[in-house]
Amino acid sequence: MGRIFSLLDCNNFYVSCERLFNPRLADRPVVVLSNNDGCIIARSNEAKKLGIGMGEPFFRCRRLIEAHRVEVFSSNFPLYGDISRRVMELLGQLEPEVEIYSIDEAFIRLPASSPAKLLINGRNIRDAIGRQVGIPVSIGFGPTKTLAKIANRIAKKETEHEGVFLLPEQGLDDLLATVAVDDVWGIGPRSAARLATRGIHTALALKNADDGWLRRHLGITGLRVAMELRGVSCLPLVSAPPAGKSIASSRSFGRPVTALADLREALSSYVSLAAAKLRHQRQKTGALQIYLADNLFSADHGRQVDGMAVNLTQPTSDTPELISRAAAVLERLYRPGRSYRKVGVVLLDLSPACQAQPSLFQPPLREREELMGALDRINRRWGRDTIHSAANGLAKNWKNKQSRKSPAYTTSWHELPVVV
Repeated sequence: MGRIFSLLDCNNFYVSCERLFNPRLADRPVVVLSNNDGCIIARSNEAKKLGIGMGEPFFRCRRLIEAHRVEVFSSNFPLYGDISRRVMELLGQLEPEVEIYSIDEAFIRLPASSPAKLLINGRNIRDAIGRQVGIPVSIGFGPTKTLAKIANRIAKKETEHEGVFLLPEQGLDDLLATVAVDDVWGIGPRSAARLATRGIHTALALKNADDGWLRRHLGITGLRVAMELRGVSCLPLVSAPPAGKSIASSRSFGRPVTALADLREALSSYVSLAAAKLRHQRQKTGALQIYLADNLFSADHGRQVDGMAVNLTQPTSDTPELISRAAAVLERLYRPGRSYRKVGVVLLDLSPACQAQPSLFQPPLREREELMGALDRINRRWGRDTIHSAANGLAKNWKNKQSRKSPAYTTSWHELPVVV
């Protein structure tokens, strides 16, 4: 039996999460800002109609936002992550073959069926998520992942489809002729510019392009995209994502930081986050890299990023051990008198915890696996940083700006919604 792909995409996901616990936001223009309230990273349809662009700096459109009384929120990633988990868990209960592609997207592979049955199935999934989670989604069906992406885009933009669209077998080329080539999944700005030099401006033109030319100028990736547009599935469903090769954790500061103590607190916090993720993936790290970025607007020094990587004597996922090693590197990078805007850590040389190779010439590290496990369980149940290292600090005056952040409705007992 043949198979067909479907892409589920949560509509305006960050905005939908904010609206979920704040009904007065329905039908109002809403935007969500990036870290430090810098740029716009999510917009409601009403905000899009006002001409507010994705990625636009907040200060540039402040007047437009104030004139139209647009609701503005700082990013609340713990909330968004928890709502995403609920959507994906429900989707996994409804369909057996699911690939979580991003925080708000998932591919589904289904047995081929009649168009009517596929549309009914899509509407049932959409209704179940709307009813049990409260997030609106769009679903597109196609014989390949790339075509399912195009179908999803149509389902989202053309309201007459009511959020579910199946690419037709008859007239597909006419539809692809209306899709700009830079709107095709896998075709970035550089590839689109290169295709334009050959007169390829639409998905249909890409579909009919010469294979040899595509292979020479866009590589195997570009050729796969064209094959997918022809209905030949080249991208299988990935049920389990591959283990990452590194883990990074960093944030820009809410204000310029000059004191080593503040930098040490921030770095310890980011190391703790990275170590928790490392243990969640059941991995250990054999090296870490620390970097410091100068204040972008410093008049005394040009913009500069200092970094240093060190190898560990033995792979570890122990938070205190990693904090200690990171702090030692930080002291070597720090320059008194400089104004810093960012510090970060990257864990490298990752390996499965069960296969970590101990050192032949060093005694085993003091692994506190039971303690780290208890720490992770408490923080998962009661919220991030319920228990943390003293090195992370308390006041955290260096934290990034989140002056418009909504409550942690689902991840903090102190911020649960109250019904009166």
